[in-house]
Amino acid sequence: MNIDFHYGVIYLVSRLAGLEKSDARIVAHCCQYVDDATVSGTLEFAGGESYERFASAHKMFDYMNISNTSDKRIWAPFHFLPAGEGSTLEDKSICKPDSAIARDMVAHAIDNRGAENALHRLGVTLHVYVDTWAHQNFTGTISDHNVVTSLTSEDYSHEAWLEKLKHMASDAVHAAQSDFLDHVVKLGHGAALHFPDQPWAKWQYQNGHGLTFQRDNLPIFMEAADMAYRAIKGFRCGNTAYAQEEGLSEETKAALALLLASNRDDDPIKRLDVLCAALAEGQVPGFAETVTPYIGKGPGSWKDQATGIVDEDGDGDKKPVWSEAFEQSDYRKFHDAIKEHRFVVTQVILPKHGVRLA
Repeated sequence: MNIDFHYGVIYLVSRLAGLEKSDARIVAHCCQYVDDATVSGTLEFAGGESYERFASAHKMFDYMNISNTSDKRIWAPFHFLPAGEGSTLEDKSICKPDSAIARDMVAHAIDNRGAENALHRLGVTLHVYVDTWAHQNFTGTISDHNVVTSLTSEDYSHEAWLEKLKHMASDAVHAAQSDFLDHVVKLGHGAALHFPDQPWAKWQYQNGHGLTFQRDNLPIFMEAADMAYRAIKGFRCGNTAYAQEEGLSEETKAALALLLASNRDDDPIKRLDVLCAALAEGQVPGFAETVTPYIGKGPGSWKDQATGIVDEDGDGDKKPVWSEAFEQSDYRKFHDAIKEHRFVVTQVILPKHGVRLA
């Protein structure tokens, strides 16, 4: 999913589920920031203090990234949560919507609702949770399940898809062979391009195992929104059996579905702008307020507020001064949530379900 869902829709359902505006902003920001936290390593302070960070995404969506270490540490726990179903590790690593592992992950976040960064942890968890719908049947490990040998949609022929993919990969791969897709693009949904993340898309594809999948994204995305809403309600009252909470009203679902279906710009930032304008106008029943703009990097970002660093790709040359303000910052709390999430998913939840990836 893209920023229109991770930030816009998650903010909406957070408010509808009863979170205050400030809390909903934190949850939605963290949900999107999982895709934008690309700087790893130790942050060094001028006085000798240090703070370790772990990236939850790559600096760009790397269609040709086949690093076995990177996939297990980033793609699997943050973007393609394994469902743990099947007999082989390859099959167990396939992402499935609302799997038992996904529900355990959400329940763990609810159990820790008393932590100082509980809202940040919830936002990270919701990113991974809703992506189990969008990224279903792909994996965060190198696998033929991720190889797309054919893809068509309402407005894309197989030939148009193939040319688009070759064009996007041309800067990373110096190859003209038509079969390079079968051998190189084996991670995540890279070969499927933007189709898994567009709320309105209707498309079908065949994977490297010869399996054919048909996708109608809108009902899939609506189910994700409804379950995220239930999860937030469960978080508020401490109910780890959050699926039993009452979901979105039919009136709300109909209005949101209409917004997602009609908002079809290829640019997700523009889709977010359109969605936020509609929300401010009250096009979803029971909601009419301005959504605070999202600033992921640069001036005004959480990193800038916590450290004074505005470099979008790193930490720059000047070391910041450590302060109590850093300790209380959303930036620090988010990165602690990232580290906590990765540990719990890879070291506790996945092994319990027979999956060992890191």
